[in-house]
Amino acid sequence: MSDRESNVGIDQNRVIVFDTTLRDGEQSPGATLTTDEKLQVADALVALKVDVIEAGFPAASPGDFEAVREIARRSKGVTVAGLARANGKDIERAAMAVRDAEHPRIHTFIATSDIHLNHKLHMTRDEVLDRVRTSVALARSFVSDVEFSCEDATRSDWDYLVQVFQAAIEAGATTINVPDTVGYTTPTEYVALMEHLKTNVERIDEAVISVHCHNDLGMATANTLAAVGAGARQVEVTINGIGERAGNTALEEVVMALQTRGERFGGGYTEVETTRLVPVSRLVSGLTGLQVQVNKAIVGANAFAHEAGIHQDGMLKERTTYEIMNPQDVGWEGTRLVLGKHSGRAGFRNALKELGLVLDESRVQDVYERFLELADRKKHVTGADIAALVADEVAGEDGSYELVRWNAAIGTGGAATASVVVRKDGGERSGDGDGNGPVDALFAAIDAAVGLENELEYYHVEAVTPGEDAQGQVHVRVRAGGQLYTGHGLATDIVEASAKAYLAALSHLEQERPDTVLMGSSTSRWS
Repeated sequence: MSDRESNVGIDQNRVIVFDTTLRDGEQSPGATLTTDEKLQVADALVALKVDVIEAGFPAASPGDFEAVREIARRSKGVTVAGLARANGKDIERAAMAVRDAEHPRIHTFIATSDIHLNHKLHMTRDEVLDRVRTSVALARSFVSDVEFSCEDATRSDWDYLVQVFQAAIEAGATTINVPDTVGYTTPTEYVALMEHLKTNVERIDEAVISVHCHNDLGMATANTLAAVGAGARQVEVTINGIGERAGNTALEEVVMALQTRGERFGGGYTEVETTRLVPVSRLVSGLTGLQVQVNKAIVGANAFAHEAGIHQDGMLKERTTYEIMNPQDVGWEGTRLVLGKHSGRAGFRNALKELGLVLDESRVQDVYERFLELADRKKHVTGADIAALVADEVAGEDGSYELVRWNAAIGTGGAATASVVVRKDGGERSGDGDGNGPVDALFAAIDAAVGLENELEYYHVEAVTPGEDAQGQVHVRVRAGGQLYTGHGLATDIVEASAKAYLAALSHLEQERPDTVLMGSSTSRWS
């Protein structure tokens, strides 16, 4: 149990933030992360001061096991959890993965609704009870911090839940999780369930009550906050609300709701470093390729934007007429962080520090030079611009394809044409292509130069900041051999950003599948 978590025994209003971005969040279609990318997110979560990082599902694959183990070894001052089904093999695998953590946790689960028992598990209620007892006891033999979850709890019989949670606590569970696995419940119903469990589960005060909500009906945050008001003291959340289907409860929404209206939810509060919310949101969005909608609460591009004349008039007179939070409190720069080409390295380093962005010293100079180039093109460089530059720099890896030169032309009534020069490992290749627009033509030229078979599955472009001089940020996903590969690109020209994103995706494809068949001649070489 972490130092911050142990404080719950002293202050009953402290809410434990259990982040499952790297486990449930990564289960979003197309959001798979490499081990290095998971470590970047884990580092950001530590800086964000979450209490628990659910690092993955160790039994799912060798790669997931290694990622959980590396996060457990690296992440200090937080609890690191590994998920395990309620069986010996999964639990032993999770125990091996988290054993080097400062504060290891095994999170084991089994479904308890009749729908799951009858159609998925083919087990009786008594058989599940026996499995709960043996699994929690086994997990407890490895670690002192064991969380037990009833999958599909909100569609389970309430009296049966009492029996299951009772068995889990008696077997040694220190946290009991009541998931709304399919986003089915409502706030009032969830509160009633919390009260039922608190009244009927013996020794429930010996465990922390946790909630894990999905957003299928758009009520994940409301349900989570209602449960906190009813006494739950752990919330299971993800950055940007990513996750299976419609996603999970968004960390940033719960944290800021408690900070802004905590008195309405039993006085609950967290110790999250809220000024890091926006940078972490952008990091996760950039690595996964899952975009944040512009009107998303807290971290959306328009969350603190005002266009209507009435609103602008009110804002000019008094900010609180239309803002219930200070944008700087969640990591937006507002008017606080405006940088230009005369800021110098010291100002740039300070900006990185204030934004909570960690960058290897060897890369600071490279990003600073890109910052100067951007400052020559833009009147003002914002914190969002810098965060995007850093994310783009970190996304680059040794052995990746590099865009050297490109050209695209289009005219009335004709196809677009493009040419490109690509560098890899010191060698260069060129390619030409045509298409129904400059981006399509440039992708065709890149295909001609690189020669990797793939299918473009997703393409998205957005502005990093408002204004006509904004940087364009592009995310693409390509499919090859049944696998998806994500790429991210950034430039003031969206065509160039598109080319960078496509090359980044192809870099991941080649690095992860070195046996990939080339579209061109197998004898062609980089010159």
